[in-house]
Amino acid sequence: MFGVVFPNRSFPMDAASFQQIDIAHWVLDMSVFLGEGYEEVKEMCIFLLNELSLPPEKALAVYVQSPGSQFQYCGAVHKACPSAVVTLLWPKPGGQMQIMASETQPLTAKIGLAVEDLVSLPALNVGNYKKVEDLALKVGENLFNFMQSFCSQENGRMVVPLDILEKWFKKFQDKAKKDPEYLKRFTTSS
Repeated sequence: MFGVVFPNRSFPMDAASFQQIDIAHWVLDMSVFLGEGYEEVKEMCIFLLNELSLPPEKALAVYVQSPGSQFQYCGAVHKACPSAVVTLLWPKPGGQMQIMASETQPLTAKIGLAVEDLVSLPALNVGNYKKVEDLALKVGENLFNFMQSFCSQENGRMVVPLDILEKWFKKFQDKAKKDPEYLKRFTTSS
């Protein structure tokens, strides 16, 4: 029905590499596949094997689960989009499920696949949206930290020079020109 490839990490794998839970659900235990470094796997290419894999109204949704977290939606493939590179946004491990887990059965990271109604899935590419959102937040934090070094406080408010945005942007551009990895660090740091 489907195949997957983890770029730079695997050969093509088919549904037999996953544990089939029922007719519409599969799970790949990342500890069996990779060991403890599941967070290093940032993307997965998923593809339908032929046009008969799914009816037109169905999709194969991709979910990820860190140890002790809930499954989180990452993307999907369907008849009109039979292949995709899906960004794997691993949720933070832990939470209530961690407390409830049995000591004899350690929690592991998993990738889940589910056949679902196409109309029930989010329309946007969650992975790309989250990347852009994270990048914007990190750039905003950089600006705020820069502004704090030039500000004063009056009545509980931050007062900054009028040209602060221009100074920050110039400094930001200069760093990006001098260091090709500067902007990349905004997308890879946590």
